[in-house]
Amino acid sequence: MANIKSAKKRVLVAKTRTDRNKAIRSKVKTFVKKVEAAVQAGDKAVAADALKAAISEIDKAQSKGVYHANTASRKVARLSKAVASMQ
Repeated sequence: MANIKSAKKRVLVAKTRTDRNKAIRSKVKTFVKKVEAAVQAGDKAVAADALKAAISEIDKAQSKGVYHANTASRKVARLSKAVASMQ
């Protein structure tokens, strides 16, 4: 454990940021699962709405630095492709 005051603060800040990032990642995963579930069910209207919400959450996560720009873009592309490939 850290003994220096600034090092103790860095530990607390790192914990706070880790928790925040975990919460944001979890939220993104939830929205992605909703899109995937709608695609599996074959409901195109629900999938399109879920995709719009998921893209918004992914973009928010990317703007906050939780996801790298390329990672966010890849996730959006894969989800979009899945929804577009529905009959």
